[in-house]
Amino acid sequence: MEIEATDVANDPKYFRPAEVDFLLGDASKARRELGWEPTVSFDQLVRLMVDHDLKLAKQESEVTEMNHVTVAKAQW
Repeated sequence: MEIEATDVANDPKYFRPAEVDFLLGDASKARRELGWEPTVSFDQLVRLMVDHDLKLAKQESEVTEMNHVTVAKAQW
């Protein structure tokens, strides 16, 4: 099946900026209508997010450090 450009339409009223300053979620409807309950507490979620960011920062630091060592060796 080929998709023509006219087969897809975008409505700008549904667009949002790539960076959103404030997001607020409410899971009450999912709880009420689906019986959903979170399996991760808020504190656990924060810890997971911080641990992930720390891991990324360490990786970036190691890459930066390796690049500095490589450049320093190349200059000799």
